[in-house]
Amino acid sequence: MTMPIPRMETMMPQTAILWPTFAMVALVFAVWLTLFVQRLGHIRRNPPTARDFADGEAAMRYFRPVEMPANNLANLFEMPVLYFALVPLLLVTGRAGAAQVVLAWLYVLLRAAHSYIHIGPKQVRPRFMTYLASCAILSAMWIGFAVDMAR
Repeated sequence: MTMPIPRMETMMPQTAILWPTFAMVALVFAVWLTLFVQRLGHIRRNPPTARDFADGEAAMRYFRPVEMPANNLANLFEMPVLYFALVPLLLVTGRAGAAQVVLAWLYVLLRAAHSYIHIGPKQVRPRFMTYLASCAILSAMWIGFAVDMAR
């Protein structure tokens, strides 16, 4: 008599998908904190005048030297919204298996790399390639979910 080999999905709790999600939330807060620290430093080094905040365009010009964290924070509320929408769906439907967890970790790591490149070295080509890879992973997560639901 042979024992059935357990599927990887049954060996991993559904809530394992929450750990990369916590990491994604931590990334959002880390970028926000970077933005806060850089803007505060800019304000201390270059005290603003009323003219610097007369309108949105003036404020953008004033903060231009430290704009990358703000741009990256905005990026974290574009494609990652689809990640944050998918996680509860995976949990509610019981489809947060090992493959989705691995893909979620890859997605979060790529988004962290994207944020680092965006704020740090500001290299366009590596940042773009990282962005494309993260979009491909997110697409794979959604396609996998759709296929699982269709079964």
